[in-house]
Amino acid sequence: MTDTRWTIHGEKVVDANRHIRLSTVDVELPDGVKFTQYVARLPPAAMTLLVDERWRVLLMYRHRFIVDRWVWELPGGYVDGAEDITAAAAREVEEETGWRPGSMEHLVTFQPAIGSVDQPQIIYLGRGPEPTGTRPDINEAQDVAWFDLDEAVAMIGRGEIIGASTVVALYRALSLRS
Repeated sequence: MTDTRWTIHGEKVVDANRHIRLSTVDVELPDGVKFTQYVARLPPAAMTLLVDERWRVLLMYRHRFIVDRWVWELPGGYVDGAEDITAAAAREVEEETGWRPGSMEHLVTFQPAIGSVDQPQIIYLGRGPEPTGTRPDINEAQDVAWFDLDEAVAMIGRGEIIGASTVVALYRALSLRS
């Protein structure tokens, strides 16, 4: 097999903070073509697909200003520094929905846009949900609701769920349920 790796000739940071490191990278393809690529590196995101004993899933309804859409999605967020990823995923569920998972198991990890973005998406399957009695943060979700797994998957086709992490988690859950 021929080595077809790209050669990196340099990287320049455009902007950086605790949430993103944006840079330009000068690369050369195996055939000699050279160009500059924007690269975004973000902290890992931890999300949870919380299910009850009937395989209903807990989703949040929120506005995503970047795409200017109201969508349903999993609770989740950035992992803070050296925070345990499983603990971060459970924390996000509780903060954003008012529910606490009884148990957590790794479901899937993936990179949603490896051509220009490095941000691992780590998704857990949470079981045994318990209400905490706290109201979800209005800045996080307009609504929180339980959906039958099959209905949630149908929401993907209707464009009500568009986020890669939620789509991946729901399809993965279908294979686990059966």
